[in-house]
Amino acid sequence: MSLLTNIKSNPRQENGNGTFIHKLKGWAENPVFFPLIGFIAVFIIMVLVSDNFLTENNLTNIARQVSINAIIAVGMTCAILTGGIDLSVGSVMALTGTIMAGLMAAWGLPPYLAIAAGLGLGALLGAFNGVLIAWARMPSFIVTLAMLGIARGLALIYTGGYPIAGVPMDFSLFGRGNLLGIQTPILIMIGVYILAYILLNHTPFGRHVYAIGGNSEAARLSGIKVNKVTLIVYTISGLTAAIAGLILTSRLMSGQPNAGEGFELDAIAAVVLGGAAMNGGKGAIIGTLIGAMLLGVLNNGLNLMGVSPYIQNVIKGLIILIAIYIGTEKRKKKT
Repeated sequence: MSLLTNIKSNPRQENGNGTFIHKLKGWAENPVFFPLIGFIAVFIIMVLVSDNFLTENNLTNIARQVSINAIIAVGMTCAILTGGIDLSVGSVMALTGTIMAGLMAAWGLPPYLAIAAGLGLGALLGAFNGVLIAWARMPSFIVTLAMLGIARGLALIYTGGYPIAGVPMDFSLFGRGNLLGIQTPILIMIGVYILAYILLNHTPFGRHVYAIGGNSEAARLSGIKVNKVTLIVYTISGLTAAIAGLILTSRLMSGQPNAGEGFELDAIAAVVLGGAAMNGGKGAIIGTLIGAMLLGVLNNGLNLMGVSPYIQNVIKGLIILIAIYIGTEKRKKKT
């Protein structure tokens, strides 16, 4: 007797299968579903191919390495959800990190004042991007690409192209320290994601961000202050880049003017792998975290396997293309 005959002769089984398929389709509609499946698959593969992967030290190392990209990706998520992009995050990260280091090493400022200045500068640079994008109607790609060069150039001018050392040991808490047995960068990352989740999912601002990404003109006509929301979005992006700069500078105990090169691409990859649509209006902050973790696990596993960095770039590029293709096909089916 065939499987089809069995199903037809057993209504309960048919209903059960139908319910399961219906639930599966419902799960697949969630933007986090495919990123989570991808993360689990990559994680299992790395466990199978490397004996050193599933150790406490290695998993902690992955989480610490992921923290910087994951924090940058929070601001990138906000920008992409509105249909924009921020290519300046890596350079802003470098500039704010060198400023913090310089204020402590050369000017003798206490760490908390230097950190406040660095975070404020990051938010200010992001706000500058936002003003040009919102009120001058300049494309986000062009504005943030220009800021990429400006911030990197200012970092190199400020440092003379050399790292700034001599920061106080207390500053190491943010990149190397532990609180309650958990490394500080991981705690900072968790705190940033909790705040971002609340902001995007439980406030009017979050609803406005999604609305602008869906249709900015319709959002404007419905009474949403599109310019104001855009300004806040890019201010957040600059701030999260500065937070990442704080962690990296603290970990290295020096301000590196060349820090963060290419980090904007990793942040975009995390957002895309997390299920967000590049044209805006669709995505989830939890998906971004999963995407960042997927990249971190992939990088770590390939390093343990001794795969060449050049080949790693090819693999990551292909994975990003596949993620974009899947997202595009899903949107085509809906339309």
